[in-house]
Amino acid sequence: MKIAIIGCGNMGMAFARAFLKFDLVKNQDFLLVEKSTDRLESLTSFQPGVITGVIGPQIGEYDLIILSVKPQDFLSVAGALKEVIKPSQVVLSIMAGVTIEGIQHALAHKPVIRAMPNTPAMLGMGITAYSASPEVDINQLRKIENLINATGRSVFLEDEAQLNAVTALSGSGPAYFFYVVKAMIEAGKQMGFEENVAALLVKQTMLGSYHLINTADKSLDDLIKAVASKGGTTEAALRQFEAGELDKTLEKGIFAAQVRSAELSKG
Repeated sequence: MKIAIIGCGNMGMAFARAFLKFDLVKNQDFLLVEKSTDRLESLTSFQPGVITGVIGPQIGEYDLIILSVKPQDFLSVAGALKEVIKPSQVVLSIMAGVTIEGIQHALAHKPVIRAMPNTPAMLGMGITAYSASPEVDINQLRKIENLINATGRSVFLEDEAQLNAVTALSGSGPAYFFYVVKAMIEAGKQMGFEENVAALLVKQTMLGSYHLINTADKSLDDLIKAVASKGGTTEAALRQFEAGELDKTLEKGIFAAQVRSAELSKG
């Protein structure tokens, strides 16, 4: 498969590197389109792939076009892309908030897949949810699913509207974990630890806890109970969390992200 990537920022290049890592695409089968002069220079490692700063007729030679520009920049590239895109090509959008219908309308092009990855995709540990227009056939969908899975795991959603919830839950999700980790490290510093020591304690705790969640044959409530002995230190902390309704605050934040994602999808 030959792939053109329009917008070579962190996420676009995370996809490109994952495809190369698993030998799904050859270097020479990439077309990288990037308007930033500085970023263009940094893309030389992808030689002998084609690197350019403009959208031109050569895009018509590629099977898949990945749109990874900022949503607010989409309309500025759509005009040029509309002139050169061919009916047989598939468009894979990883732009937040831009609907399949919106992309189809702007490009006058029907085969479109909309995906919502998250930043751990840069490490091959992401989760990407995606939806497709009816014009994407099953063989095309399977090929693109294989590509997406190179960045981690994926889930297909028949209802595109659910991507707003995905954006709130897993797309924005890494920031929620970073926020909690930051607060825990700050608490460690206030208890007298050097920042590097507090960070080591918290990050390794988070890593180990993830593996327990992923491997232990227990519910989350059971895992909590296994740590929180009656009258102990963990119970004291959990009581404070409950008094401050930490769980409800987190839920409200995630719902707010979902509402904002829906607003962005409507333009």
